[in-house]
Amino acid sequence: MKPRRPLLAFAHALAFAVLLPLHSAPLDGDERRLGFVALSDGRTFAGWKQTGNWEIQDGAFARVRSGSPLVYEARPVPDDFELRFEWKVSKACNSGIYYRPGQVEYQVLDDEFSPYAENPRQAAASLFFCMAPRKRATRPLGAWNTARIVCQGTVIEHWLNEEKVLSFDYTDPRWAKEVALLRIRGGDLTGRGGHFILQDHGQDVWFRHLRLREIPATEKITPDPAFLPQPVPPAALAKEETRVRDLLAKSAKKTPPLKPAK
Repeated sequence: MKPRRPLLAFAHALAFAVLLPLHSAPLDGDERRLGFVALSDGRTFAGWKQTGNWEIQDGAFARVRSGSPLVYEARPVPDDFELRFEWKVSKACNSGIYYRPGQVEYQVLDDEFSPYAENPRQAAASLFFCMAPRKRATRPLGAWNTARIVCQGTVIEHWLNEEKVLSFDYTDPRWAKEVALLRIRGGDLTGRGGHFILQDHGQDVWFRHLRLREIPATEKITPDPAFLPQPVPPAALAKEETRVRDLLAKSAKKTPPLKPAK
């Protein structure tokens, strides 16, 4: 009797196809139509660089010990893009995703227990140290949150749990103070290129189902004219102003004095 190798191979392929969704959620029909691609297969770190402090747990990137950030090096960040992902934090966790060169970060945070949360410009889904979301929209600690970062031209959107919580044009004079605040920290919203960086800030955090698409020029993203960030409470604002003074003082020490003209 001849061995039934083709049938065995088919059975293995079928088993793999059944198990794959457990590791990496497939793109839905709308995402395939829009041109999304998965940045992780849910089983390996292919395309990503780290120093061993991240693991794969149930298809997710898990920070489990101190070390380096997790950097997507397979390709640079497109100028105009949409990144969709899911995140989960440990108690008091502070993390984020950097998506432009410098300090341009979608904040990932435990809004309930982290001391950072007292300032909305540092809360979950904020553009850290720049723009607060319009509202708090995180799920309970231990639950997965869905998120999106959308950038086209000078427009930036942050989404949290299917709500657009941040939407602005960084050239709009209304937001000049916020943009200047980020610049003091070292962030430059005009920067392009760079790589997606998942931050290790000292606490355990999980990311999964990262999907990316380039936004075509034929698709126009417009900022929400009604967007209004949460106000910063007085006590948190005082701490922020102290930090700004410290940053400016450090910057002044690094800047060499001008030589007198001869």
